[in-house]
Amino acid sequence: MQKTLKHILVFICLIGVLILPYFVFAKPSDKMTAVAGVGGYETTDDDSLLYTVILGKVISTFLSILGVIFIFLIVLAGYNWMTASGKEEKVNRAISDIRRAIVGLVIIVGSYAIWNFIYTRFLGGS
Repeated sequence: MQKTLKHILVFICLIGVLILPYFVFAKPSDKMTAVAGVGGYETTDDDSLLYTVILGKVISTFLSILGVIFIFLIVLAGYNWMTASGKEEKVNRAISDIRRAIVGLVIIVGSYAIWNFIYTRFLGGS
């Protein structure tokens, strides 16, 4: 019981540390705006731009994680195929897993391409 509680507490703290930077909304000072202008950066007071940037990062990160998961599933299915020892049932299951993982990966890449198009063309992302 105590070990499970410890794992849950560590997991919550880790999630908190990873999410914390998204809640920092620093307002630029006049000196920062002047330096940004000299450096050639665009300055704006529009807060909606900040939210679209955060939304873009969250969606891109989510799709990237899903892509990594599907690559892992392909590698796992390939491993299962190699260790099937000639058993037809295991080979067929591994081939089926590879096909499903490839379809999932194609869907993820397609949705990432669609999101990137929408984000850059309509939401003004870079």
